[in-house]
Amino acid sequence: MFGNKLVKTMIDRSAETDSDRRNFLRTAGLAGLGVAGAAAVGTGGASSAFADSNPPSSAQPNGQTANGELISDATILNFALNLEYLEAEFYSWAAFGHGLAAGDIDGNYNTGAVNGGAKVRFATPSIRKIAEDIARDEVAHVKFLRAALGTVKVARPTIDLVGSFTAAATAAGLVKPGQKFNPFADESSFLLGAFLFEDVGVTAYKGAAPLISNKTYLDAAAGILAFEAYHAATIRTTLVARGQGPAADAISNARDSLDGPTDLDQGVDGPNGSTIVAPGDANGVAYSRTFGQVLNVVFLNPGKTNKGGFFPQGVNGDIRSSDAH
Repeated sequence: MFGNKLVKTMIDRSAETDSDRRNFLRTAGLAGLGVAGAAAVGTGGASSAFADSNPPSSAQPNGQTANGELISDATILNFALNLEYLEAEFYSWAAFGHGLAAGDIDGNYNTGAVNGGAKVRFATPSIRKIAEDIARDEVAHVKFLRAALGTVKVARPTIDLVGSFTAAATAAGLVKPGQKFNPFADESSFLLGAFLFEDVGVTAYKGAAPLISNKTYLDAAAGILAFEAYHAATIRTTLVARGQGPAADAISNARDSLDGPTDLDQGVDGPNGSTIVAPGDANGVAYSRTFGQVLNVVFLNPGKTNKGGFFPQGVNGDIRSSDAH
């Protein structure tokens, strides 16, 4: 009924790893494809194309990179899940004083620990409520993506919420070398820590959207992107209202220095005293970052590497390397 190439594509887009693809093949009763078909299933796909390699800078239709390499929807969602683990841990600790539940962190690859995290003593009720609402959203994103991925979901990687923030704040000039920055110390520090994440999440989902072929998954990713944009705008306007614009601008400049020469970032203070609620191009379109550029930011490294910053042992899944700039 179907040609071998089509069946291989269906299998590659339905599972994360080679073993999952083989299991899918057996479950679907397609073992009779023959030697050529089995050999095709056992090679290529996202696992070989992206492990420890530079992610592509642009995308083509049907989930293919500019190089013609196939990347599965599961691989993309697992990449997003790593980021959601990070955001959920940060916000959950800040708002409620605890991280994700044990039932929400297991999966493929090693389950990592979280270093740091504490409940913020909010002085302003409205900011506390914002933190609690975003925390619930981010935990919901983790649960949603894990449910969508099923048996191919990745576990929570090792996350650092201590040294990573200090390194980022030092690079931005918010603290001097040798000083520490604690995003859980007070609500002002919390807002700056939140600002470091939110815009990155928006650009990550925007950049990944063209690679997702399954309309159901694309709809889900678009919904999460919208929530991340709501969060980002809320954090931005709150920072402006509190007079923390210069500090946020410094973080934006430091963040943008990590992902290459293209300007993919904007602070909150615009020209002639204006405010930038939604960063984007002249057409009012949000910026996009490639997988590698996103990892440049969260690894806090402009070079090619597979770990560092907020993920000291790297992320879990097939997409693991930052770009080289």
